[in-house]
Amino acid sequence: MKEIYVKDTINLIGQEIELYGWVETRRDHGKIIFIDLKDSTGTIQSVCGPWMGEAYSSVEKIRSEWVLKLTGVVKARPDNMKNDKTPLGGIEFEVKKVVILNEANTHPFDVYGDGKDIGEEIRLSKKYLDLKRPRMRDNLKKRSLLMKYMRDYLYGRDFLEIDTPYLTKSTPEGARDFLVPSRLGAGLFYALPQSPQQYKQMLMISQVERYFQIVRCFRDEDARGDRQPEFTQLDIEVSFKSEEQIMDLVEKMIKDIVDNLYPEKHFTEFPFPRIEYKDAMAKYNSDKPDIRKDKNDNNELGFAFIINFPMFEWHEKQYNRDAHYGATHHPFTKIRFEEGLSNEEKAKLIKENTKNLLAFQYDIALNGNEIAGGSIRETDPQILEAVFEVLGNEVDDFRTQFAHYIEMFGYGVPPHGGIAFGFDRLLMVLQSEDSIREVIPFPKTSDNRDPMMNSPSIVDDLQLKELHIKIDK
Repeated sequence: MKEIYVKDTINLIGQEIELYGWVETRRDHGKIIFIDLKDSTGTIQSVCGPWMGEAYSSVEKIRSEWVLKLTGVVKARPDNMKNDKTPLGGIEFEVKKVVILNEANTHPFDVYGDGKDIGEEIRLSKKYLDLKRPRMRDNLKKRSLLMKYMRDYLYGRDFLEIDTPYLTKSTPEGARDFLVPSRLGAGLFYALPQSPQQYKQMLMISQVERYFQIVRCFRDEDARGDRQPEFTQLDIEVSFKSEEQIMDLVEKMIKDIVDNLYPEKHFTEFPFPRIEYKDAMAKYNSDKPDIRKDKNDNNELGFAFIINFPMFEWHEKQYNRDAHYGATHHPFTKIRFEEGLSNEEKAKLIKENTKNLLAFQYDIALNGNEIAGGSIRETDPQILEAVFEVLGNEVDDFRTQFAHYIEMFGYGVPPHGGIAFGFDRLLMVLQSEDSIREVIPFPKTSDNRDPMMNSPSIVDDLQLKELHIKIDK
């Protein structure tokens, strides 16, 4: 027989078919047993009765979440029995044969409510069950569709989707790296990328001009509420574009996404306002302001571009490191200098006027969340050297760790810039969720644990020996 999904049955009245799926609910009405059979496309009421002969006896033991193969006939319900509240409420499936493909244990929690009354630890420990609930299924579907619309939009504008390595080099760019020991190189380590920053700039030198990827990024941060050690990012980089052209590109992409996937939602203002960083701090006391007129309206989307950030920000002593300057965005951001200055004059300003320098940086705020950050990139190694020195790095260390970076800028680097979306955070707001953990299929806890896989976990001594590692206990 032809493969048929539950959603297809509306067009198959009078036909005998096979359906595969799970038991959502089972109801006994005397000798008639109703089974709501579900698959990934919908739910249909299935009717079992004595007309099934010997097969009927097997129905009586069926319970919720069992996996079945049903053979029967699709029939229209009588007018007085139709249910207008469900897509398939006008039909039912008269079962002739049942095959039990697999039984199911009683679930440790309800999978049909919203799950918000259930402790997160137990939900994450059985995430494969938690994903059954309708709210989570909708989040998964919208996650997939959001990725599709982003890809379609960028493909339609001649972007190339290019994947970059996960095993890369540890460099002093911001948060802590996750390190991966090299078995074949004793004492050597790879790092998992905090972002594809260097690779996407290499692609601009490779004359790609328009690049994007939906990529996993990794940051070994302390427990910080609504953060994840691995997260998804929409990464975009383009050559020969101004910051306004890049903002216009992504602004139109967001509108296209909302119009198609979230037609019930509306923008506070479109085009998105451009707000100076200093004005955002003065008016909202935040660099990711919530500009909505009604902050209780989940269907209102208050997008805004925040521009002209300080290049550097001061960090007090932390993590056993003395007080120091950090890059507000990242060290590769272009600084807003007056035209006509020499490299020597720029380097002097970086060292002597550090706190007053502004950057070609632009973030996107949405309902009080930072959902994207971008910048025009610095392409002069001399300026980058001065930046890294202000950030507390020795010049010789910079030249060693970024030797490949310095070299590549000698091969015809175009002016370029880009932007990266926190994909999970954007989806969280669009789905009216309170945490990114609700829109990530298999998230970690706030302290970076996976209760389902029981990770991180110890490894045996042989593995450690192969990697030339000893544990300091």
